[in-house]
Amino acid sequence: MLGDVDGLTEEKVEELVEEFLEDFKNDLVETKRWPTLFSAYTVSKAAQNAYTRILAKKYPKIAINAVCPGFTCSDFNCNTGSVTTEEGARGPVMLALMPDHQRPSGCFFFQTEMSTFE
Repeated sequence: MLGDVDGLTEEKVEELVEEFLEDFKNDLVETKRWPTLFSAYTVSKAAQNAYTRILAKKYPKIAINAVCPGFTCSDFNCNTGSVTTEEGARGPVMLALMPDHQRPSGCFFFQTEMSTFE
């Protein structure tokens, strides 16, 4: 559903998330073939990435991207991450400081490398 980049809408993303929540509440995650490992996390990240593409398309004069810093050591994960906060900040800082004429939009970055949304 989220793979159709040209057909993505806020409504479709919302519909997908609501469907997942309903299936989760009714213990149908496996039956409905949702991801079973970290299912809520996986679905929320997919929705976030889709929304990144929607916003980039909706506001073409603003560079809007998604950045995964990696498994960053922080209070959020009880400092178990393998990437320092300084290393994790490199991607967002790189994009923020990139000249406007070079800055991509609607993309996904893993740390400082452009990647796919998959």
